[in-house]
Amino acid sequence: MNDDLQQKIESAIAEPKNLGEMDNADAVGTAGSADCGDMLRMWIKFRDEDGKKVIDRATFQTFGCETAIAVASLATQLIQGKTPEEAMAMDGEALSAQLGPLPPMRIHCAQLVEGALRQALGGVPTPKPAETVKLLTPSPAPANAPTLMDSFSPAKDGAQKTVRVILKPKTE
Repeated sequence: MNDDLQQKIESAIAEPKNLGEMDNADAVGTAGSADCGDMLRMWIKFRDEDGKKVIDRATFQTFGCETAIAVASLATQLIQGKTPEEAMAMDGEALSAQLGPLPPMRIHCAQLVEGALRQALGGVPTPKPAETVKLLTPSPAPANAPTLMDSFSPAKDGAQKTVRVILKPKTE
């Protein structure tokens, strides 16, 4: 990974934006693979703007690497004020554009964010040949939505799974 990209990622994760669960979300989307441990959940709240439904706020929670955290943080800011159709038109490359081109081994991080966004907005992404992200069933945002940890299935061999990164919002 080049130094410029690494600096942008470090800057984005130093104070991630829109981190954490959202009460009373209008939509929730989850994407990831319990097999590799990368999971991301996105909550979205809409507002009416001149008769159009637009994204008012989006938050996320992830079990993933620094790149996934950075892309999710940037993406939640990028989609604010967009209609669901405008947000659905954005792919992982567009959602991560502020970081610059991602190396091949990090593209799945942007696809993870794209998958959660599409799940929340009710769209089914077109599978990409190299895509490693397995999308989970979309879920509406019930008042008692399960936590991201609930999305993990037990290991097939009974062994414990290791999660690389767990972030919680800062409390002031």
